[in-house]
Amino acid sequence: MKKILLYTVLCIFTLTSCNDFLDVKPSNQSDSRQSILTAGDAEVMLTGLMRAMTSSDYYGRNFVLYGEAKGGFLTVPSQGRGYDALYTFNHSAASNSYSGYWSQIYYCIVQVNILITNIEKLIAAGNTDNLLKQYKAEARTARAMFYYDLVRLYGKPYDMDKASYGVPLTLEQLEYAAQPTRASVEQVYIQILKDLTEDEESLSKNKRNGFISYYANRAVLARVYLQMQNYDAALEVAEEIISSSLYKDQLYGNSEWVDSWTKQFGSESIFELGIYPNEADLKEASLGFYLRRRAHGGSAASGWFIASTSFLTLLGEDQDDVRWGVMAYDEKSETAAHPAIRKGACYKYSGSVDLAGDGKATVTAVNVKVIRLSEIYLIAAEAALLKSSPDKKKAAEYLQEIRKRAPSLTPADENNITLDMILNEKGKELFAEGQRYFDMIRLNKDITFDDASIESGDVVIPTRDVTINRTTFHKIILPISLGEMNANPAIKDQQNPGY
Repeated sequence: MKKILLYTVLCIFTLTSCNDFLDVKPSNQSDSRQSILTAGDAEVMLTGLMRAMTSSDYYGRNFVLYGEAKGGFLTVPSQGRGYDALYTFNHSAASNSYSGYWSQIYYCIVQVNILITNIEKLIAAGNTDNLLKQYKAEARTARAMFYYDLVRLYGKPYDMDKASYGVPLTLEQLEYAAQPTRASVEQVYIQILKDLTEDEESLSKNKRNGFISYYANRAVLARVYLQMQNYDAALEVAEEIISSSLYKDQLYGNSEWVDSWTKQFGSESIFELGIYPNEADLKEASLGFYLRRRAHGGSAASGWFIASTSFLTLLGEDQDDVRWGVMAYDEKSETAAHPAIRKGACYKYSGSVDLAGDGKATVTAVNVKVIRLSEIYLIAAEAALLKSSPDKKKAAEYLQEIRKRAPSLTPADENNITLDMILNEKGKELFAEGQRYFDMIRLNKDITFDDASIESGDVVIPTRDVTINRTTFHKIILPISLGEMNANPAIKDQQNPGY
C-alpha cells in the first residue's frame, strides 16, 4: 500500500489534476493549518470526495460492472471486447487484478482522513460552526462506504470467515514509510459501524443532492446490518427510512418508474452521485456506453455486456413489467425492426432507450443512483423474513410494494413469500446497479453463467465453472495485486487464498 497510498497523497499535494478537484493544501505540509479554515473549505473537499467516487474505477463504471457481471444476470455477447475478466473471473495477482478498485478507493480514504483530521482541528480550536460537525459526519459515512466496498471486494463474506483477512484500516494520515497490514474482516466491520453510528445525529435530515444525508447514512447502515445477518437491526433501520416524512409514500408508481431515469435526484433518491458534463462525464467510457447496444449512439459503444437469458426469463414472467421500459433490443436480435426478439441492452445510465439522458448537455452525464428507496423496501422484506422472530406478513407487504411493478404476477403474501422471491425481485429492480453478485455471495447462492449465449456458442471458460459458489471457488474475492505487494512487503504474506 505504501506505493499506492503515497501516490494518492502526492497527487493531493502536488498533482491535483490527476483527479482534478482538490485545491486546498494538504494537512501535513508545513502550513497545514491553512488547509481548511472554514466550513466552506470543508464543503469544497466534500465536493471533491463525491467527485472521486465517480471515477471509472469506482461508481462511475467499474465497481458497478463488477457487482453485476459476476452475478449471473449479465453476460458478454462475444469475447475479446474488453472487461471479459470480470465475467470469466480471469484474475491473478499479476494480471487482471483490477487493482484500480484498491487504488481509487484508498485514494478516497486518504482524502477523507485528511478532511476529518482538519475538521477536528478546527473544532478543537473552538470553532462552533455546526456545519463542521455535519461535514465530519458525512465524511465518516463516506469512509464507512469505502471500507464496506473494499472488504466485499477483497475479504470473505462476514458470516463465512470473519477472522480472515479483510483490508488495511487507515484512519489517520500515514507517514511516508507506513506499511499497514490487513485487518480482519470483523475488525473492518467494527470500524464501519463506528463510522456510521457515532456522529449520525449531526447529519442533515433534509435531502442533500449529491451529498450524504442522515438517511443515506441509515441506508448504508441497513446494507451493512443485512450483510452481517443482523436482521433485526437491518429491519429497524430500513423502517426508519420508509416511515420518515421525507420518504414515506415516495416510491415511484408504475407510470413514473421508467421516466425516473431521465430525472436527477427524484423522490426515491437516497444517495445519488452527480455526473456533470465538464466534471465527471466519462463520455464514451461511461457506464451507459458499456451497457448499450453495440454502436448505438456512437461507434465506440461496443456492447460490452448484455442481459443474460436467466434475467430475461425472470423479467419475462410478466410482459407488462414496467422495468422492460429501460431495456431495448441488443445486437443478438436479428434487426432493429424486430426489437422484441431479445431486449438485453440496459439503458438506465442513458436515461432512456432513446438516449434522453437526465437533463444535461450530454447524454452520457447521467447520475449514478447509488441507493434508491426501492432497495430499502427490499432490505426490509428480507430482514423481516429472516429476523429472529420472522414476520412473513410484514415481509410480504414490503416485497409487494416493489413486486407490483409486475402487475400480472401473483401478489406476494405471507403464504407464498420466500427468500428466493425477494432475491429475484431485487435482481429485477436493481438490475445493472451493481448489487446482484454481492447478494448471491452474501446468501451463499449458486451463480450460473450464460456462457451458451456467447457468440461462439457453448464456450469453455478455463478460469471458472459454469456454476460457482463461495464454498468451492476461491475467486469470489479479488487478489491483492503484485504491484501492491511489492510496494508494501508487510502484506506479501497476506495474499488471498488460491492466488
